[in-house]
Amino acid sequence: MDRFDAMRAFSRVVEAGSFTKAAQTLQMSKTTVTQLVQQLEARLRVKLLHRTTRKLSVTPDGAAYYERVVRLLADMDDAETSLSSAAAAPKGRLRVDVPSPLARLVLVPALPAFHARYPDIQFDMGVSDRMVDLIGDNVDCVVRGGEITDQSLMARHVGDLQIGAYAAPSYVERLGAPEHPREMENTDHRIVGFMHPRTGMVEPRTMHCGNERIEVKSRYVLAVDDGNAYLEAGLAGLGVLWLPTYMAAAHQARGELIPVFEQWRFDPMPLYVAFSPNRHVSAKLRVFIDWIVELMKKPVPRANGEPLHPYLL
Repeated sequence: MDRFDAMRAFSRVVEAGSFTKAAQTLQMSKTTVTQLVQQLEARLRVKLLHRTTRKLSVTPDGAAYYERVVRLLADMDDAETSLSSAAAAPKGRLRVDVPSPLARLVLVPALPAFHARYPDIQFDMGVSDRMVDLIGDNVDCVVRGGEITDQSLMARHVGDLQIGAYAAPSYVERLGAPEHPREMENTDHRIVGFMHPRTGMVEPRTMHCGNERIEVKSRYVLAVDDGNAYLEAGLAGLGVLWLPTYMAAAHQARGELIPVFEQWRFDPMPLYVAFSPNRHVSAKLRVFIDWIVELMKKPVPRANGEPLHPYLL
């Protein structure tokens, strides 16, 4: 038995909550993972896990051992990456989950430059706006706009996205361009709703102009839970959109979206990289986070390739 392989297998079983998920993330067979944990228990002469056909739980001894194993594995990873060659060239698989518009418009187009700098980092990128179980889904980090409400996560604030209000020309031709946020209430005006991934509710937007601050509650024809679908609904004229400017830039330049409420401002949307405190922040994750910070400071390109404005405030 390789003790470190057994420790990794045990820690992953605890984090994933099952031998099957742990085996998948370790790219081992379930039988191998089970044998490693059994061999570890035999060596330690303690039961680390309670196993039944329906449920897996950690024993008190297993919980105490897990806490020490996590630190030991993190220290070992630190020792390897602290070597000059490893620190200069981080490598390995990095599992991330990012919103679909951010992936399509910002991260994926910029990845060739990242790959040229760090050729030995391999991405497994989930593209979604869903809630992600970082441990159960074996994800190293998620990138999300908006406040991180899960207090169990560590999060690094990487910037603040500019937000604007936009409507398609077809919408403006049909209903006119609203000038005051109150026009969105109890009239024929509509928004495109975006459903919160945790609650499934469409939350109101707050706008301010001088000392006036208004929480806009409007009806909608369609509400969605995906950023790309949200944008397409706005382009189809189904309602007013509240968009990060990086999503609207090219469409605005082509005349496909028209800014509305231009005298009004939105609070910026914070952008975070969140990760589990039980996961070691590896060299590859550190350079990925630093790259996002660097990337979001660059200007949004126009449709013709000219810079428009920065992604962040």
